[in-house]
Amino acid sequence: MDILITIQHPAHVHFFKHAIDEFEARGHGVHVRALDKDVAVDLLDEYEIDYEVVGSRGDSLSGVALSTLGIEYRLFRAARDIDPDVVASIGGFEAAHVAKLVGAECVVFTDTEHATLSNALTFPFADEVATPKCYRDDAGSNHYRYPSYHELAYLHPDRFDPDPSALDGLPVDADDTYAVVRLVSWGAAHDIGDEGLDGLTDLVGRLEDAGASVLISAEGDSLPTELADYAITIDPHLIHHVLAYADLFIGESGTMASESAVLGTPTVYVHSANPGLMRDLASFDLLFGYHGEHRNERAADRAVDILRSTDADWEARRQRLLEENVDATDIIVERVLAAVE
Repeated sequence: MDILITIQHPAHVHFFKHAIDEFEARGHGVHVRALDKDVAVDLLDEYEIDYEVVGSRGDSLSGVALSTLGIEYRLFRAARDIDPDVVASIGGFEAAHVAKLVGAECVVFTDTEHATLSNALTFPFADEVATPKCYRDDAGSNHYRYPSYHELAYLHPDRFDPDPSALDGLPVDADDTYAVVRLVSWGAAHDIGDEGLDGLTDLVGRLEDAGASVLISAEGDSLPTELADYAITIDPHLIHHVLAYADLFIGESGTMASESAVLGTPTVYVHSANPGLMRDLASFDLLFGYHGEHRNERAADRAVDILRSTDADWEARRQRLLEENVDATDIIVERVLAAVE
């Protein structure tokens, strides 16, 4: 059969990449349509996934609205030519709308409760909404829950083996004590009005005083100029290796925070939202979330405590997580194929 997959974010490339391989190995045709978002196109090129770009989001609410019309139109034209049996996406209300217009089944994956506008525009048009079991909201009668996380589609040990050579060119080695700080641009629709880390210069100083080298990964112009020397430049497909060997992650990115946690890297997450995914990861004592007033002071205190701790068995905590959750790629393949069987 023909499967149309839409990519709206770099993490979506990771999420679908192994499923795409499995679909093609079974003889199905896979057609990828992507937004030009951050490094999503670079990742598709790196993994040698065939795709076509259908547009990019605007930078403001009005820009998002206008660009969405063009994206949906171009996606509709592509779907009309492909005539897919099923359309699959993460969120992606355009995909759900277009699937209805061309008579295809639609399977939507999501783990983001606070993407309320996108969810409201997507769920009524999807034939199935598949979420991790920790998803707190009710997506309706077509809601399917499964025991895993999006990140375990590509970071499950059956899918990912960290490579210390991926750190070549960085100012740290795999055996060094280092912390990764992640800053986001706050440009996503569900991020507007939210906020994360403040007092970055003080935070970096405290992390260094606790014995860690500091690497900062920053979107756009979110990094203060006085911290420019801490910025890292690395091929996007290698970042998970950097997270796997880190002794600490602290940042604003929900995606990178959850990736670090499932890799067994102690994670401090600073953000206004606290979705079910983060609460579930916190239940394994792999992620510590801080929100609201005094979030920065409490997050920094926790980060320093983690770096100075000598008795925490982070790998044992990760093993407990893996025992309770499955390889999410198997779920993706199962749900997409089940949609037309």
